[in-house]
Amino acid sequence: MRTHATAQLIGDRSHQCDAAATAAGPGGTRAYVLLDGIGSTDEVRDWTRRAARRLARTAAYHGDAETGLRAQYDRYAADPDRHSPWIDLPNACAVVAVATPRWLTIAWCGDTRAYLLADRTVQCLTADHNRRRTLGGNRNIVTSWLGNTETDDEVKNHSGHPAIETVTRRLENSRLLLASDGAYEPLEDSCRNLADYLIGDPGSTARGFVHAAIGHANSHADNATVLIADLRTT
Repeated sequence: MRTHATAQLIGDRSHQCDAAATAAGPGGTRAYVLLDGIGSTDEVRDWTRRAARRLARTAAYHGDAETGLRAQYDRYAADPDRHSPWIDLPNACAVVAVATPRWLTIAWCGDTRAYLLADRTVQCLTADHNRRRTLGGNRNIVTSWLGNTETDDEVKNHSGHPAIETVTRRLENSRLLLASDGAYEPLEDSCRNLADYLIGDPGSTARGFVHAAIGHANSHADNATVLIADLRTT
């Protein structure tokens, strides 16, 4: 029986620059990743897809979301080209979830989100890295991302949060949702209960979620991508 699925729609963008990936690790560990590429070009699309797969493998290998995300964050930050004012390299908001037999760890940078559905109640586990959270400003201006070169302290100095934030929960029977802002924003802006869109098998639920997101979008529909996974204790 399939326990996870992804779905995405391009919306009104020229390119689909969201990407999702999963990877298995030692001892029953599984990593789930969703990236929201910043921009709409072939280069951003291709980079985001590669970065999502690499991040999933790294997080699964380490068995921890924060360790995996920090390893890739630091890897990109160490690229000398990313410190040049003359070179514009791809970036993405990122959220990572790693489920082990006992624990669920979440790590993120940007405004991609992780939710848990348990007993028909949805809880958001992440807090957006954008100007709305930090300064009450534009939610479309993110304050941390994969591909950023700033340290935790540098990001905290201007935005009040570290470059990467994390959450750890004891694993329970629940449904995990990872979502790009193009997937969750239209439904939340329309005052919809996300729990209503998370019932059913993972595949049909994921497809229904992104179709609903595009259907409730305003004049401009963003890329909408979700990853849904059923988590079970052993």
